[in-house]
Amino acid sequence: MTYTYRFVLITALFVTSILAANILIVKQIYILGITLPAAIIIFPLSYIFGDILTEVYGYRQARRVIWLGFFCNLLLVAAIWVVGMLPPAPVFEAQAAYERILGNTPRFLIASFLAYLAGEFANSYVLAKMKVMTGGRWLWTRTIGSTIVGEGVDSIIVLSIGFWGTLPGDVLSIMIFWHWLIKTLYESLVTPITYIVVNYLKRTEKIDYYDINTDFNPLRAD
Repeated sequence: MTYTYRFVLITALFVTSILAANILIVKQIYILGITLPAAIIIFPLSYIFGDILTEVYGYRQARRVIWLGFFCNLLLVAAIWVVGMLPPAPVFEAQAAYERILGNTPRFLIASFLAYLAGEFANSYVLAKMKVMTGGRWLWTRTIGSTIVGEGVDSIIVLSIGFWGTLPGDVLSIMIFWHWLIKTLYESLVTPITYIVVNYLKRTEKIDYYDINTDFNPLRAD
């Protein structure tokens, strides 16, 4: 496949949303009586861009982008950790703030990495399968359906690993539910925009890939 600037743009937006969410997650926001990580503002965009990639270019290309996002995120975390370990200059008086804001614990890093991979691949797999099953019709059913599965997997993994043993089970369950519901509603609301972008790409790229004989192994390198 020849990578056009449109494909590169969607890929860049996907990766950017992942990196931004990884930084914003440290802040908690309070909306309508619900405490949520600030990353919820931008993280669902990764699923929207993931849907667009899978719908137009197919699972194989989406798999490459998902792994690209993973390694970019890993590089960001490693850079933040190395800089945090370096001795601060005498004029830098915000070392404690730096470590508090950017110094995620290994537990949360593991949780976020596992949740990202499992959620994104589940989302892409479900959308690709539903596209074949529906013959390419009813795009909204697979963008929302894949998000229900992908965001569900992501929310369960990241919050269960991140907060297991530190929050009561009922509190954790409520947090997972609202986390999943809000992200799913997020994508549902932007479905009209997804339609516009998908139709534009299919028309200009002259591609509408169907994963009929695709190997869905997420560990394949091709």
